[in-house]
Amino acid sequence: MEQDIIEQKEFNELIERYKTSGISQQIDHTKLYLYSIITHSTAIEGSTVTEVENQLLFDQGIGANGKSIMEQMMNLDLKEAYQWGIRLFEQHPDITPELLKQLSAKVMARTGTEYNTMLGTFSSSKGELRLLNVSAGFEGPSYLSWQKVPARLEAFCKELNRRRNETDRGNAYAVYSLSFEAHYELVSIHPWADGNGRSSRLLMNLLQMENGFPPMKVRKDEKAEYIQALIDTREKEDMQVFNNLMLKLHYKHLQDELQRYEDMTADETNERK
Repeated sequence: MEQDIIEQKEFNELIERYKTSGISQQIDHTKLYLYSIITHSTAIEGSTVTEVENQLLFDQGIGANGKSIMEQMMNLDLKEAYQWGIRLFEQHPDITPELLKQLSAKVMARTGTEYNTMLGTFSSSKGELRLLNVSAGFEGPSYLSWQKVPARLEAFCKELNRRRNETDRGNAYAVYSLSFEAHYELVSIHPWADGNGRSSRLLMNLLQMENGFPPMKVRKDEKAEYIQALIDTREKEDMQVFNNLMLKLHYKHLQDELQRYEDMTADETNERK
């Protein structure tokens, strides 16, 4: 997979330019940006609900014609999970297995499933850790065995908190790199029977937003490249593969949005002359 490497200096300069541009002061920008993130995150998992349909669903309670109740509930769950997580992360809490279970429970509140196994019953709608083994699709590699998940999740949280405390919160490149690594590690542990991708992208975004940076959006048309980067990172045991792709995609998204905003403001200025 060919990747352009985004250097720290140019990445940080773009983030600063974005933050000072005034783009986030536009009416409803923050809300609609979040709705877009939610729409693309659920689309990666199979939802066909559009951004316009989600805006009607979220703001007016109007369901989309021809779309299943399940995929609309998937979007409502993720919206409420983001809102809950954003409020929580304003306090910069320690990340614990219990907190991650709460996040997952929000993500799967209406669409989770109760599983009955020989080892007992667990529910993904409650954020409960899986009691069965799972693999990445048909004939795909197996994730960590369920018996090892609790200890691995505990170790993940401990290391993530240590890294958060040591990371310069004003260095965008460092914060995003840590958030991408947290995403990769959590989805690799695969603690839950369902909702791992959405929960991992949510954690990634919360780590970005708690430091005042615009959250990364993985677009549905980038799904193949994104999934391949996760696979290549695991096979090569090289975190830079995933990190480089995510930095490149986020850089392009913000650059494109800035260009549209600057073109719009230039047109408005010319019209007033």
